[in-house]
Amino acid sequence: MTFPENLKYTKNHEWVSIKDDIVTVGITDFAQKELGDIVYLEVDTNGETLDAESVFGTIEAVKTVSDLFMPITGEIIETNKELEENPEKINSDPYGQGWIIKIKINPENLNEDNLLNVSDYKSLISN
Repeated sequence: MTFPENLKYTKNHEWVSIKDDIVTVGITDFAQKELGDIVYLEVDTNGETLDAESVFGTIEAVKTVSDLFMPITGEIIETNKELEENPEKINSDPYGQGWIIKIKINPENLNEDNLLNVSDYKSLISN
């Protein structure tokens, strides 16, 4: 499993890339392996402003359906349209073409308290 050093992670197994006021979010390599073959993704919160820990969508694999949680507070400004036709990209490229949403944040209000660095995330999943 891979865990890029330049990303932040959540206890809900999402990764976060913060660039200025845009945050890109997806699920980790660990999460996609645990879920198995992903067959459907539903994100119907595009354009909404949600608080951290709010459910922004669901991800469906062959064996289960899981909620997706906002890693930080912000407005969902984009969903990965490519995943509508090819949700399996989350399995094959979770940190690249498998990104799920983009969030617009106010950098002055950015609270990273619930985000983990790579070593903390690795510790979380090894327990």
